[in-house]
Formats: sequence, structure tokens, C-alpha cells
Amino acid sequence: MTREEALAGLRALIGRDSPPGAWVTVTQAQIDVHSRNANDPQWIHTDVARARRESPYGTTVAHAFLTLAMVNPLTEPTSPFLAIRRAARYSVNYGLNRVRFPAPVPAGARVRGRNRLLTAEPVGPDALQYTWVATIEVEGSPKPACVAEVVHRLYY
Repeated sequence: MTREEALAGLRALIGRDSPPGAWVTVTQAQIDVHSRNANDPQWIHTDVARARRESPYGTTVAHAFLTLAMVNPLTEPTSPFLAIRRAARYSVNYGLNRVRFPAPVPAGARVRGRNRLLTAEPVGPDALQYTWVATIEVEGSPKPACVAEVVHRLYY
């Protein structure tokens, strides 16, 4: 696929919502690993007994950045632009324009993702840049856990 074909394909998908992905359980073990890796041992994430007693959520909750780290794996399987991304020589996460965490992800909760393409444009002689919104839902929550505007670059 050429860069021009990819650009046309992406532009045809702008504004289209993906179907939601599969539900995935966020475990305390995942939260603990992230806590160690991020050097963020705050009790609201790691101390189950204290969280039961003192947390407004009645349990531990995932770090917001753990939720953000799950954006790609939760949204890719149903992404309408995944085939275009895979056709590139390589792709990179270029950045985030806006990220919000409206609701917590309690340990043991199930989450899933969906996405919507916002923009697609050529960048330099061999790349495309596209911006999309990723939404991570928490089962049973009226608010999403994460809404992130993500910027990717594809190189041809």
C-alpha cells in the first residue's frame, strides 16, 4: 500500500466509530506490576485491606497511566484503520493531545476500548500522521475510565 492509498483510506474513515472490543479484566496482579514498574506504590493501588477501609471506591484501583497504557491493546482489535497501520513500513506513537480519566478502574473490573479517527495528513516525504480518540469503558460505569486523543505516525 502506498502512502497516498493509505491517506485516502484513512480519510474515508474519519469520524467513524469502531465497534467496542472484548471485555478484559484488570487484575490486582497487573496493578501491582505497574506499581513496581512506575515506582508508584500509593496505597489506593496496592494495599487491598486499607483500600477496603479507606478508599471511596471500597477497593484498590488501577493507576490512570496503567489504563492509558492499555489503550492500544484494547482498541486495536476492532480498529477500522488497523490494516492501514499494518501496511506501513513501521508506525510510532507520536504523542497525546489530550487525556482525561473521568472514572476509576477498580481492581477486578472489566474494561474495553473503542476508537474514532479524527484527522489524517501527510507529514514530510514518507510519512502520514493520524489522530484518533480512544475511549476505555468500565463495565457498569456511566463514565469512561479514559478518553485520550492519540497521535500516530506511519512511515512508508
